[in-house]
Amino acid sequence: MAKDPIKTVTLKDGTKRYRFVVDIGRDENGKRKQLTITKDTKKEAVAELARIRHQRNTGSLVAPSKTTVNELLDIWVKAATRDVEEGTASNYESAIKPVRVRLGHKRLQELTEDDIESLIDWMLTEGRRRGGQAGTGLGLRTVRLTLGRLRSALNLAVRRNLVTRNVAEHVTISREAKNKAAKAKSKPWAEPEVKAFIEAIKGHRLFAVMLLALIANRPAEVCGLRWDDDVDLDGAGTIAIGNTRTIVYDAKLKQGERNKVVEKGAKSDAGERILPAPAPVARALRAFKALQAAEKLAAGDGYENSGYVLVDELGRPWKTDKLRREAYKLMEAAGVRRVRLYDARHACLSWMANNGVPDTVVSAWAGHSDLSFTKRVYVHPDPESLRAGSDKLAELLS
Repeated sequence: MAKDPIKTVTLKDGTKRYRFVVDIGRDENGKRKQLTITKDTKKEAVAELARIRHQRNTGSLVAPSKTTVNELLDIWVKAATRDVEEGTASNYESAIKPVRVRLGHKRLQELTEDDIESLIDWMLTEGRRRGGQAGTGLGLRTVRLTLGRLRSALNLAVRRNLVTRNVAEHVTISREAKNKAAKAKSKPWAEPEVKAFIEAIKGHRLFAVMLLALIANRPAEVCGLRWDDDVDLDGAGTIAIGNTRTIVYDAKLKQGERNKVVEKGAKSDAGERILPAPAPVARALRAFKALQAAEKLAAGDGYENSGYVLVDELGRPWKTDKLRREAYKLMEAAGVRRVRLYDARHACLSWMANNGVPDTVVSAWAGHSDLSFTKRVYVHPDPESLRAGSDKLAELLS
């Protein structure tokens, strides 16, 4: 007869408990792992032993673990960032930072859906730590990214038998939060605002740079543009988009130096494109190049021959954060509504789409491989386009 694995244990106060030790597999070094369980009744102990043996035999056993959420995120980051660019890896780290701050200390197996919902509420109301006023709410897109990365990390935990289920799988962002985000969403410039801005900054040193941003170049693309390699004003009259200068946050560096510049190619094959320079942009670039030649002459040996289009008076290239700050100053001085440079980009893509430029051309100009993405995210019907629709309906209804 097989020996009963369940032992009776008598405590000092005379209370009887029921304990067993069961093999649950082997660790990464091949050493046998065992689990000790103590129950109040023999019936509970028998049932628990049967459950553990069944799960062990079917491969679904999740052994008790002291692994924390932070430790899981370390494992996930290492797996998720293999063979990705430094900027992408930095974005992953940034996305899970709120999880580390709010839930990192918690044991993984104690994590609940309530914890995830609390994390989302906190991010939407007071989760910002940098990139704005600390203690304010983060944007809906940021929260979605964080939730998506956390789901991915918990899926990894399920696959590695660290938890039985993904507690973030069915957690959603509330409708109220989505409605608030929709109301707060920045509205791109309309055509009169674009024209007012252009008129106001004519003659400014950065006129050509602002036009580059307006013709749908991303800030990192503007900062990465080079005179010799990318700009052809005398031959084909084109601007090649491919090189970018992006700011990457590196927490491993000492404070004050964590925002570093990473130079790389376009974010996708579609992002690498050659645009015919519109005549006003070509004229402005020629004037800017001539101005830089005069600045170089005035600076003498103090001039840095970096070769970039966007440089200061000493030839030093700009970062995207400085480009954004200077753009906001120009918007304020011009008396136009402040928008992100990305929204200025949206405005021009919308204008192209709403004025007869084929969708495929708009998508290619923007550097997108997905036409539906361009139409869904970047193209906004403006009042003038809607008025044109009204005129067409008038023809039908007359």
